[in-house]
Amino acid sequence: MAAKDRDRFSTATRLRLLGEQTAARVYRSQNRRQARRSRLTGRAAFLALIVCSLVVALAYPMRQYVSQQDEIADQERLAQEAKARTEELRDEKARLQDDAYIRQLARTHLHYLLPGETGYTVIDPDAVKEREGRTDKSGRPWHSNLWDGVDSADRD
Repeated sequence: MAAKDRDRFSTATRLRLLGEQTAARVYRSQNRRQARRSRLTGRAAFLALIVCSLVVALAYPMRQYVSQQDEIADQERLAQEAKARTEELRDEKARLQDDAYIRQLARTHLHYLLPGETGYTVIDPDAVKEREGRTDKSGRPWHSNLWDGVDSADRD
C-alpha cells in the first residue's frame, strides 16, 4: 500500500490527472461548440439567405401593388362623384325644360314681374353710400384712400 500512496502523490501522477481533467474540459467545450454549431447548419443558412432574397425581391412590387390599390380606390371614388354630378346635371336639365321653373328663375334672379304686378325696390342706406363711392367715415371716395395708401407705402 505504501507504493500506491507514494504513487498517488507523485508529480507524474498529478500531471497525468491534471492532463486528463484538462482533456475532459476541452472535450466538453468542443461538444458544446458542436452542439451550438449544429443549430445553424449550411442548409439552414442557405434557407435563410433564400428567404431574405425573396423578401428583398418582393418588397418593391408589394409597395407598388399597395399604392396602385390606393390609386384605384381614389379613381373609383372620383367616378362615383362624377356619376352623382352627372345625375344632378340631368335633373337640372329636365327642370329647365319646364316653363314654370324658368318663370320662377326669372322672377327670383332677374326680378321679372308678370303683367299687372307691382315691383318694389327697398334701398339700403349703406348700399347708397357704397354706390356713391363713400365707404368710410372720412367722406372721401375710395380711390383717394387707395392713392393715399400707395403714397404712404412709397414713403416707408
